[in-house]
Amino acid sequence: MKKITYKLHTLFITAFLFMPIYDVLAQNPTPARNQTKSILITGVTVHDGINGVYNNASVGFKDGKITYLSYVDQSTPAWDSIIDAKGKHVYPGIIALNTYLGLSEIEAVRAMNDYAEVGSINPDVRSIIAYNTDSKITPTIRSNGILLAQITPQGGVVSGTSSVVQLDAWNWEDAAYLTDDGIHINWPSMRVYYGENNQEDFEKKQREKINKELQQLEMIFADAYAYHMNPSPEVKNLHLEAMRGLFNGKKRLYIHADYVKEIMAAISLCNKYKLTFTLVGGANADLVLNLLKEHNVSVIVGRTHSLPPDDDHDIDAAYKLPKKLQDAGILYALSCDGFWQVRNLPFMAGTAAAWGLSKEQALSSITFNAAKILGIDKSAGSIEKGKDAHILICEGDLLDMKSSQINAAFISGRMVNLDNIQHQLYKKYKSKYGLK
Repeated sequence: MKKITYKLHTLFITAFLFMPIYDVLAQNPTPARNQTKSILITGVTVHDGINGVYNNASVGFKDGKITYLSYVDQSTPAWDSIIDAKGKHVYPGIIALNTYLGLSEIEAVRAMNDYAEVGSINPDVRSIIAYNTDSKITPTIRSNGILLAQITPQGGVVSGTSSVVQLDAWNWEDAAYLTDDGIHINWPSMRVYYGENNQEDFEKKQREKINKELQQLEMIFADAYAYHMNPSPEVKNLHLEAMRGLFNGKKRLYIHADYVKEIMAAISLCNKYKLTFTLVGGANADLVLNLLKEHNVSVIVGRTHSLPPDDDHDIDAAYKLPKKLQDAGILYALSCDGFWQVRNLPFMAGTAAAWGLSKEQALSSITFNAAKILGIDKSAGSIEKGKDAHILICEGDLLDMKSSQINAAFISGRMVNLDNIQHQLYKKYKSKYGLK
């Protein structure tokens, strides 16, 4: 026993000594304190995320809330601090949907991934309690304008429950902006692939797997509905208790599916229980636009920077999908699944703008539309009086990779530190090689 203990201690000390120095010394920026002084930003072009663009405008906020817009108000109240940002742009903070930011740090290290639970039916899994506010990835996301994120569990048929967090906090309790907003279901793939050898057996096994997973879904929904009808069960079932919110309107249903057959099957099941849902992914959504509109299905579009979903789709199918949803009058928002990749979300909106959307429609797809889908549009997603002051000051076009430069960011009126490990390394090696 002594030998084993000694070896473990030696191993730990050796690992610590040879740990990369920046991992030991580098720390995330300290979360900002609550806003105590009123702030006015003047001389800016305001993109409010919902109504349009206002030149040479001013935005003021106090106690974390937007209280003044110069293109609305005529009065000029006194301010504790005035930021002259002449020639710059003000945008609402970006909202990242369907991400496991804070649930994974290094993908190649299994112990640093906490985004999926064992088993296939896990509606009671809560992503919020696993959210890591000390992730070194978060500051790199924040510096590109993403201030709120929907932290979403992954894997299985029923993955669990997502929550919305603000990206500047000491712990998950402080980060929570909207807890347990909805349950996520990965609709089983209903495609059957054909093999050259032993084709009949190959197809049969696929169909059996599909039927089994669909039966699982039918059963969990039937059980959850029956459980919901009994407001005070003698024995609480955690799985079914978590799904109760789908039937009483307290939770949203998110169904992850890409292809027509899966989308139609999801609509059929939800109609049976009189549920509305948000489609996540929806690579083939352009083929069922009328159906989505008829059943009031909103869409969280997957990565705009993607290859076409099928061989017979146009090469730019993913780029054009947001425009098609816009023209069909369907509520949609853009997303970038994963975690570190989320930093590219504003540029994906920029690509959608290049393929048909107006710049302001593209901005809404990552701000106000996202807030509307999450049900937080009364407090976030746009620059309007009375809303939380989630604000970006940007030099250049936020959606343009070449010109976008975030100068300042505010979450509920708190000025966020935009430094991160990538900025630190850039400065370090820039200095080493004497670059200006």
